[in-house]
Amino acid sequence: MLEIGEKAPEFTLEDQNGNSVSLTDFSGKKVLVWFYPKASTPGWTVQGQGLRDEFENYKEKNTIIIGMSGDSVKKQKNFCEKQSFPFSLLSDPEKSVINKYKALGIKKMYGREYEGIFRISYLINEKGFIEKVYSKVKVKEHAQEVLADIN
Repeated sequence: MLEIGEKAPEFTLEDQNGNSVSLTDFSGKKVLVWFYPKASTPGWTVQGQGLRDEFENYKEKNTIIIGMSGDSVKKQKNFCEKQSFPFSLLSDPEKSVINKYKALGIKKMYGREYEGIFRISYLINEKGFIEKVYSKVKVKEHAQEVLADIN
């Protein structure tokens, strides 16, 4: 995972509507980037719902929320619409940005190893540096935990 104080890797990816979104679009704002392996799965849905429910509080703290996975734009759109997410979900099917953020690696399930996306979030400060790393995300508490950390 990236470390606190590191420059956040730049990216430009398509969101759920096919619009290009870049990290530099949010210069002067904090950005929470949360990674998830697959849209519409139970844990990720709960995490996203928490962020959705706290969205206005994030706005008040000048903080943008961005979700990112390897899903297609169409799957991101379906997930976003079904859950009424008011934030962007970015599509990274090649997982190049996900890899730059060190959110991709070997996972284990039922004794088998496979490459997957980690449950990790980064809070990026107004100047584009990693301010906080959330590597042990508890889906039901994540939105409030991050919100409490934003100055």
